[in-house]
Amino acid sequence: MTTTLATPDIAPSAILPDGLPVSLVEALAAGRVVPYLGPRVLALAPDYAVPATPEALVTQLTAKSSVPHKIRNRLTQSAQYIENFKHRKTLVGLMNEAFAAPPKPAPLHESLAGFGFPLIVDAWYDDAMATALAAHAATGSWGQVQGLAQSEHFGTWTGWYDAAGNAVPDSNPDWKTILYKPIGAHGPAGNYLVSDTDYVEVLTEIDIQTPIPVEVQRLRTGSNFLFVGCRFNDQLPRAFARQIMKRSSDRHWAVLPDEPTRMEARFLAEQGIERIPLSLDVFVPALLARLG
Repeated sequence: MTTTLATPDIAPSAILPDGLPVSLVEALAAGRVVPYLGPRVLALAPDYAVPATPEALVTQLTAKSSVPHKIRNRLTQSAQYIENFKHRKTLVGLMNEAFAAPPKPAPLHESLAGFGFPLIVDAWYDDAMATALAAHAATGSWGQVQGLAQSEHFGTWTGWYDAAGNAVPDSNPDWKTILYKPIGAHGPAGNYLVSDTDYVEVLTEIDIQTPIPVEVQRLRTGSNFLFVGCRFNDQLPRAFARQIMKRSSDRHWAVLPDEPTRMEARFLAEQGIERIPLSLDVFVPALLARLG
């Protein structure tokens, strides 16, 4: 049975009739918000055909490649087993297959793309956010940076890509929006942080910020993060969120309709994240109305 604990008070702001905190609406108006998307955002997309949770992804991987029963439900351990015994190329091939379906962005992706946020963080492997930016942002006005696995790109932590999917040396000063994919993505090059080894390499350096691009560090300064479609009931998403938020501001928000676990509640309190206890079906229309 999962132990739950109500989120400690984090100086919660007043709530507007649509359920959004006043502080969030004010930060949106001031241009200080960084959207941080998790895998569950995909459930809002029409007829999504790719895994929308770590649990769904590991089920798909282990259906195509046998792994020991005791780790079949653990994504990073199953990925590591496949990498060790079937080769890294097999793992990448299975990941490419899992996320190969043409992405169909949700209204949230499209609205975020059209709003012109300087930085959007997307912590899942799908291409929906990039597809929305390609459709709704001006040509050449955006690009993305992805985390790279050291097993394939030793010594290089990130890969930069322009709107056409071409590899570029770094960000372009003309980009109005940077899409940051810290654990990689299907497109354009099949970059994935997914196995135990992938994460160990990054977590060894992340405290000193080495894997986080300098441009991302600059854009987060003074910003307020809005977590949508995320859960923090595992060490990895907590570690990445904590380090990506570092040196930003002292107030953030997370849309968490389910009662947080004890560790989630502790994380929210430590990081100054106010819980918004709305379902995505309720929260997203209210947010879209605010974004215009």
